[in-house]
Amino acid sequence: MSTTIDTPDTMVSSPTGAVATAMRRYAWTLGLIGILAILLVFTKIIQPSYGLTGIQGLAISVLPLALAAVAQAVAVIARGIDLSVGSMMALTSVVAAALMEDRSEGYAILVVIGVLLLGLLLGAVNGSLIVVTRVPDIVVTLAMLFVWAGCALLVLKTPGGGSAEWLRGLTKGSLITPFIPKAALVLFLVVGAIWLPIRRSRLGLSLYAIGSAPLAAYRSGISVARTKIIAYMLTGLFSALAGLSLTASTGIGIPVPGPYTLMSVAAVVLGGVSLAGGRGGVFGPVIAVVILSLIRTDMTFMNVNTNMATVAQGLILVGVVMIGSLIQLRRDR
Repeated sequence: MSTTIDTPDTMVSSPTGAVATAMRRYAWTLGLIGILAILLVFTKIIQPSYGLTGIQGLAISVLPLALAAVAQAVAVIARGIDLSVGSMMALTSVVAAALMEDRSEGYAILVVIGVLLLGLLLGAVNGSLIVVTRVPDIVVTLAMLFVWAGCALLVLKTPGGGSAEWLRGLTKGSLITPFIPKAALVLFLVVGAIWLPIRRSRLGLSLYAIGSAPLAAYRSGISVARTKIIAYMLTGLFSALAGLSLTASTGIGIPVPGPYTLMSVAAVVLGGVSLAGGRGGVFGPVIAVVILSLIRTDMTFMNVNTNMATVAQGLILVGVVMIGSLIQLRRDR
C-alpha cells in the first residue's frame, strides 16, 4: 500500500484547488459582477418597467465607452496612459461617417477596414513619439489629444455623415433571445477575438512584463521599445473600434471627443487595472463601465440631479483607489 502526501502543487492541481486559485485571481472581477447584479436588482425595484428594452438600450449606450476602456486598459497594463483615446475615437468616427455617406453597403466594408488600419497608425504615432522622445506618456498623449481632435474637426466641422445599414444593425436589437443584446454580443466577441489570443501569446507576456518591471523585461531579452509601440497600436485599434461603434449607434460622425478619455481612465481604475502597470485585464473595465452607466441611470430614475451622478462616480473612484492602496500595502508587508 502506498500513501500520497498532498503538496501545495497537488492541492492546486485538484479541482477544488484550481477553483480556489481562479477565484483568488479573478476576485476583483467577480466582485464587480456581484455589484452589477445588485445594481440591476435595485434598478428593477425603483423602476419596475425596466426590462429587456432598458437592458438593450444600456448595452448600446455603453458600447463606445466600453471599447474606449479596453483601449485605455491595454496602455495602462504596459505602464502607460493614453489621454488621446477620445480624440482618436472622434477622428475615426468622422472619417468613417464621411466616407460611408451615400455609399454602398459593400463600400462600407472597405471603409471599416481602412478605419481600423487608421487606428493602428494613430496608435503607432503615439507610441513612436513616446519611445523616440522619451517624454512621459501622459505629456505626449495630452499633446496628441489636441492634434487628433483638430484633425477630426478638419474632416467634419459639425456632426454629420452617415453609416451603413449593416453597421447600425450590429448594435441594435437582440440575437437568438431577447436577453442577449447585439451590442453586448459584439463587444465581447470583438474584445475576446483580439485580446484573448494576444493575452496568451508571447506578446501578451511582454506587455505585462514591461508593465511590471521594464528593466527586468529588457534584461530578459524583451524589446521594451517595440512592445511599447505595439501596446499603443492596440490602444489605437480599440479606439478605432470605439469610434466605429459611435458612428454605428448614432448614424453620424461626431467630431467632438466627449468625456470618453476621462471615463475610460475611471473605468480602468474601477476595473482593477493597476495604474502602475503590469496587473489587471480588459474585462474588469468593461464591467466597470456598465456599473458607472447604471449608477447614472438609477439616479435619473430617482429624480436626482444628474450632476450628483458625477459626484458619486468620483467618490466611488476615490474609495476604489484607497482600497487598492491598502491591499498593496498589505501585500508588501
